[in-house]
Order: sequence, then structure tokens, then C-alpha cells
Amino acid sequence: MFADRARIIIRSGKGGDGHVSFRRELYVPNGGPDGGDGGRGGDVIFEIDEGQNTLGDYRHRRKYKAEDGQEGGKKRCHGADGKDVVLKVPEGTVIMDAESGKVIADMSGENRRQIVLKGGRGGKGNQHYATATMQVPKYAQPGQPAQELEVLLELKVIADVGLVGFPNVGKSTFLSRVTNAQPKIANYHFTTLSPNLGVVDTDNGGFVIADIPGLIEGASEGVGLGHEFLRHIERTRVIIHIVDAASVEGRDPVEDIHKINKELEAYNPEIAARPQVIAANKIDCIFDDGEENPIDRLRAEFEPQGISVYPISAVTGQGVRELLFHVKELLDKSPMKPVVFEQEFFPEDVLVNENLPFTVERSEEDPEVFLVEGPKIEKMLGYTNLDSEKGFAFFQRFLKEGGILEELEKAGIQEGDTVRMYGFDFDYYK
Repeated sequence: MFADRARIIIRSGKGGDGHVSFRRELYVPNGGPDGGDGGRGGDVIFEIDEGQNTLGDYRHRRKYKAEDGQEGGKKRCHGADGKDVVLKVPEGTVIMDAESGKVIADMSGENRRQIVLKGGRGGKGNQHYATATMQVPKYAQPGQPAQELEVLLELKVIADVGLVGFPNVGKSTFLSRVTNAQPKIANYHFTTLSPNLGVVDTDNGGFVIADIPGLIEGASEGVGLGHEFLRHIERTRVIIHIVDAASVEGRDPVEDIHKINKELEAYNPEIAARPQVIAANKIDCIFDDGEENPIDRLRAEFEPQGISVYPISAVTGQGVRELLFHVKELLDKSPMKPVVFEQEFFPEDVLVNENLPFTVERSEEDPEVFLVEGPKIEKMLGYTNLDSEKGFAFFQRFLKEGGILEELEKAGIQEGDTVRMYGFDFDYYK
């Protein structure tokens, strides 16, 4: 089954925690700290796979997780980095934040490989925190947490030209005649349930053409199946409207084109403004019965708007060569720059702040005294004026945001107990 949408949850690897250890060797009674750094967490990477043309691989599995980094070891051993997870997608896949719908990455053009979620950085071991005043640091930096995100994958096919038209007007027959594509063809509505791509070779050059499955009125609002495939026309530079000029099913070709243009306008006005050409198909079924010629009606209606009308027969090939030449001329006049969706959502912006290394211990001499140590705490105490109301409030906020107050509560601190930090004593109150 053709799959052009998938919703998955991706998670990068957590950074390994830094290690706390001290050098212990014979004849070295006072060895310094030798805790190693944690390893980096694995990244979540999307990569284009030329052999894929659908997102079917992501229909049955929802979660993808990179490996966590390993904790650092003693003797300054660095933890192993976590393995990346590489997700292969077909070219033209747009990766969006599922909640906001904003674009994270467009896997097309020169963008063949992109890191979407970065793994957490490994924490530093306690070897980095030895100072003249703290020669035996009992703390190390935790690894950065993993990032998790629900993303929406949408495949928007990459083609120069898009074929649009109501069901059963001959789009698949036309595509099979002008390209090497072999779409299934039958005489019933919505035969085409997936976009078919083909390469057209003409004397004045070649281009890629896509048969967009049949649209119906109200498609842009979700009626029928057409709205499921409107996204595939977003990258095309020229649009061919194929209509049943012979009205084999009793449809009015002029009215059909107006309806389809209305759906394109409702979906994306910028698409409706792109160069168009009308392929008046099934002229082999038009008979002179004295009524107004449908080709003349189409030309009178649309050529004043700058839209050329080409009578063709997809079955016999009549008029097809002239149509393709005109389409190539339109492509040559339109910008060659491919449609690439710009990044709007940056996952790294939601990454939490760097974790602070610290320890919280209950004093052995007095169980109502809690000892808190950490390099950033020591630095903050050095330049914060605790005698001023504003300075003390700033320091309290630092303790709360750094998770220190939370750890004190986990350690069992009660109101009225003492918190001791580098020679400063504070009474704890909620």
C-alpha cells in the first residue's frame, strides 16, 4: 500500500553521567579525583534512500530511539558514546513537529542527511572540579537528558509537472503514453490511489511528470481521496489540467477546470498561480453533430487568461507531442530553483539547560544539617551579595532552578533545618 504520511516518536540518547572516583594506589595515600567523563548520547538522523518511494516502513513501528551514552569510569576512563539511529526516507519527505505542524527538515535537493535530534552531551567527571579550596570533589556533572519529539512525516513528490483532473479523464493513459511509467488503468473512479512519476524525453529536453490522483469538488476540505494527494503538487512548477473534452461521462470540461482551480486556490493560492496548460483529452471521441465544438469553448474561456488549450488523444497520441513541447517551454521560463520548505522548528531550542553538578548530604555530626557542594554553587556564593534582598532572592531562584531544593527535599530536609554551603549557613523554610 502506498504510504505518504506517518506519525512517529523519535528520541535521542541521554548523555552518560560523569563519574566520581579517587585515585587509590599503593604508596599514593592522597590520590586526587580521577572520575572520567560520560559518553555522548546518540543522535537521531534522517537520510535519503534512493531505493524508497513511500513511507511504508513507518506505518507499523511508532518509536525510534538512539542509544544512551555510557557513564564515565574510574582512572579517567571516558564512557562510550551511544550509537546513532539513522532513519531512511524517500526523497521529498518533509519532517514536521506533530504538535505545531512546523517544518523541521525537508529531505530534498542538496539536503541528503540531517541530524534532527542531537544526543545529550556527556557529563564531566569529578577530575574537572578539583580546586585549591576543594581538592576532593564528591560531585560530577550529570549527562544532558535525551530529547523526545513526535514528528509527522509527509512525502511530497518531486516532479517538474503535475497532472491534475477529475477521475477517469485519462491522466493515467496520458502518463503511460508519454513516459516509461506503467500505472494501472481501468474505467472506474479513483483507479489511481498513489502518485505515479515518469520521465518525459522530448527533442527540446526532458522533465519529470507526476500523475496526481483524481480530485473532486471539496477535496481541499477533506472530501474524497483527492485531499490526501494535494500535497504532492506543492513542488511542481507547471500544471497540466487534463479534461474529458468529449464529455464521455456527461461532464462539462469548462466547469471541471474552474472547479479544480478553485480547489487548488483553497489549498494553496501560490500553487494556483503557477503556469498552467489545458490538455483537452479524448478528441478521438468528439463527433461533429452541429453543436458548438468543446475545444472552441475551452479556448474562448481560458486563452484570454493566458492558459493554452491543446486538443489531444492519450489513446492515439494525437496532439501529445505539441503539448509536451509547450510544457517544456513553460518550464524553461519558470524558475529552476526547486521548492524547498524552510526550517521553522528547531528542536535544540527546547533542550533543557545544562545540568549542574552538586551533592546533597546529611551531616554525620548533626542530622539537622545538610551539606551542599558544587562548583557553580561555590562560584555563585563568591559573587552574589546575600546581604541584599535582591541578591538573596536571586540566589534562591538559582537553587530552585538548578534542582538543588528538590534534592534537599528528597534527602528529607524539614523546616528549620540548616543548609550549609561553603561556610554559609541558611535556615530552610518552604
